[in-house]
This record gives sequence, C-alpha cells and structure tokens, in this order.
Amino acid sequence: MKEFILALDQGTTSSRAIVFDRNGLPVANAQKEFRQFYPKPGWVEHDPEEIWSTQAGVALEAITKAGLESVNISAIGITNQRETTIVWNRKTGKPVYNAIVWQDRRTADFCDTLKNNGHSIMVRDKTGLIIDAYFSATKIRWILDNVKDARKLAEDGQLAFGTVDTWLVWNLTRGQLHITDVSNASRTMLYNIHTLRWDEELLKLFNIPAGLLPEVRSSSEIYGKTVGHFASSIPVAGIAGDQQSALFGQMCIEPGMVKNTYGTGCFMMMNIGNKPINSNSKLLTTIAWEIGNDTQYALEGSIFIAGAVVQWLRDGLGIIKKSDDVEKLAAKVSSSEGVYFVPAFAGLGAPHWNQHARGTIVGITRGSTSAHIARAALDSIAYQTLEVLLAMQKDSGIDIRELRVDGGATVNNQLMQFQSDLLQTKVIRPKITETTALGAAYLAGLAVNYWSDINEIRQQWQIDRTFSPQIEKSETISLIKDWHRAVNAAKAWAEDME
Repeated sequence: MKEFILALDQGTTSSRAIVFDRNGLPVANAQKEFRQFYPKPGWVEHDPEEIWSTQAGVALEAITKAGLESVNISAIGITNQRETTIVWNRKTGKPVYNAIVWQDRRTADFCDTLKNNGHSIMVRDKTGLIIDAYFSATKIRWILDNVKDARKLAEDGQLAFGTVDTWLVWNLTRGQLHITDVSNASRTMLYNIHTLRWDEELLKLFNIPAGLLPEVRSSSEIYGKTVGHFASSIPVAGIAGDQQSALFGQMCIEPGMVKNTYGTGCFMMMNIGNKPINSNSKLLTTIAWEIGNDTQYALEGSIFIAGAVVQWLRDGLGIIKKSDDVEKLAAKVSSSEGVYFVPAFAGLGAPHWNQHARGTIVGITRGSTSAHIARAALDSIAYQTLEVLLAMQKDSGIDIRELRVDGGATVNNQLMQFQSDLLQTKVIRPKITETTALGAAYLAGLAVNYWSDINEIRQQWQIDRTFSPQIEKSETISLIKDWHRAVNAAKAWAEDME
C-alpha cells in the first residue's frame, strides 16, 4: 500500500493541507480562506471554530484530491500561525472568546507598563523575547480580565489555553490531547528556553494560572491518534510553528544557515545550534525544534507586514484586482523614483520594535503613479529583510553567504532580484517553495520512520533558481539611506501620537 504524509498548514489568512510523497513532493493540496475580524483599530481576531472547520475541511479535501483514503496517510504534521491565542472551555470545547491574532496590538499599553517597570531584561533572559503585544502572554491575560467569568473558570481549572497547534490537536483528538511543542511554547513569553519549562515567575508576572497551559512535547514524536474525522485514525506526529517549520523544510540544519519566509509577514531565521545566543540587535532568540533529546535554537527577525501590503493595495487602495497583478503593475516603472512605503500597519517589528509606528508613504510627486506605489510596496519587503539580515550578522558574528527563500511572494522574480541586489548576496529559491508545510511533513515522517533520518531528507532539497546581485554595492547605499529616512518619518509620526 502506498503511503503519504499529510501536512496541515494553518496560516493567518487561510487553512491549507498538502499531501507529500516519499520524495518530499506535493501530491495534492487544498486551501480555504477564512474571515478576519477588526473590532477596533489595531485589533485582529479570528473565529477559532472557523479555523478548525476550514482546516478539517481542507484535510479531507487534499486526501480526496490525491485519490487516497486515510489508511494511506502514515502521519499528520502540523504547522501554524504562532502566538495567536485561543482560550476554550475544557468541558464543552467551546472558545470563550475569538482567537486574538499575533498582529493584534490591544495589549501594547500594558507591554509599555511592563517595560517601564523594569521587566524587560528578566523576560528576555528567560524567553529570548522582547516584551511586545505580539506574543501570547498578554493576550491570555486580556481574555482572563475582559471575558465574563473567564478568570474564575481558569482558576478552577475549567479553561484551556492553546496556540493554534494546540487547538487543532485538541479537536483532532476530541479533547484527548492538550499539548504544544517547544517551538510554539517558546513564542508565548511564558516558557523558559533554558530550563525547557513553563516559568513560574513569568506566570506570576502575567497573572496566568498554570492549569490553563498545555503539556510541552518535542517537535517530532507520536503524540496520539486522530479520533473521528477520518475513516481510520492517523498518528499526529509532528508540530512546529510556521517559521521554525520553514527553517526545517529549507534544511537549514547547520548553524549559520538562514531562511526568509515571505508570507503575510516576513520572517527571517538563522540556525544558531544547540545553545541560545542573546541578541543585542533586538532580534528574538527562539527554539527552532526539538528532535529526540536535541534542542536547536534560532535567531529570528519578525517583519509584521510583507505580503499583507499587497493585500492592502488590493483591498484597501483598490489599485489591483488580484494579488498576482502587483508584479505587472510594478514592472511598468524601472524604480519607485524616490517613493518609499513603510508598511507599519501593525507597528514596526525587528530590529525597531516600535509598536506605535504607523504606515507611511513618502516622496510622492505629481509624477507618482499607482505603479510607483506598487513598486515601493514590493521594495519595502526587501528593505525590511535587509535590516534584519544585517542585525543577524552582527549578533551571530557570521557572514551570511546565501539566503534561502520561501513563501508566496518568492514567485515574484522582480522582488527576489531586488532582494539580492540590496543584500549583495545570493538569494536561493528551492524547487519546493511550500517549505513551511514540508517542514511539518518531515517532522511527522521522522517520528513514524517514514524517512529514516535527516540525511535522507537533506538529499531531497533542490534549487529552482539562484538570484545574484546585478548592481554594485555603491548603488545600494543611497537607496538604503533613503529607506532609513522613510522609517524615521514613520517613527516621528508615532512620537507625536504618544
């Protein structure tokens, strides 16, 4: 009987499922978008039940599209949008509130209070993270303090918290498993990345009862089996947050290897081996994965708005009908001609961490057109990536020779070329750009011996195209200088707001 691995890739705007074969090639996939809720400026929510229903639906659809049945699936691997916070009732399985999404800024003021009260160093030393509304801890606290009876129920042990992976596993196993993996736990701001435990001092700081939290497991092991949903039960055997999963899918398994995922946001990660490094450049230190007894760490720079800037051009500004149209529109001009677009819709991520900054377009003249704005929007993704890469080189002391790229925007050759020009380094796009889902498939497959070891998987990674710099370094200097001026303008606007 032919066997395959099913990867569930639960993202910020859609749920996807991909069936992979032994060669790490996608056999069939299915995808469904779900609703985004914006109850107030800076607030972003999802319906947890819609997350589950779309994910369950595409899982069955992908298996059917592949002409398979559940008995042909050796294991399920899960990868997910990280930090997004769900709290539900253990008895009913019903959420007590919408999922608060990683992009949500409602707890920014509370984060400022924590920083002003001197907690930044303690939090960073234990978690590798910067105090920010991005992470789960302040979102959990907000739900407990703002949803009727939530805190009392939590203290009585009747509620469960989970990031999206935990929520999916709970539903896949009909409440039998309340677990997460180390990579997702390390994004909550409650997990000590040195002791590999939930941290009592942090739980006290955020006023979160320990009984809410899931059990933390490795990223590759048989956690349990599905209950219902499929005609036969399937082992759930791999979990990793989306960026860590992409790092693994890109086979960045040696210290110093770097990948950048161009999705809704942009996330650059560097494997730093089995010891955490504290960043002096406002990058995050995070757990990459744990396989067996081996825990690997990574440095990460998070850019909040990347592909989402293209969605805004489509939905907010209406200058394109489909996201794919952006490349054609931007190609009408050879450059942005001095127009710079800083897409700080949800504040600025690494290396600035300015949660009050807002989106800014500068340098517009009477001659500026929609094509210049489209070009500036795409360029902004490359500029933000450059800032993070430079910070990574500084923190790690490693000169980055190549950048492995994946995610939706990597199909845009113009953007990839500009990225290589700015970085003055090789940008490598693999044949399989579905590396986020692929990483989850690999982690699950290793756990059930579908693949014998990492070396077997490493042989499968293949290059589609390499982009090399086509302009001199001297030409990039003035471009980068003007980008910094534009970022300063976005920050100055925020200062007047505060």
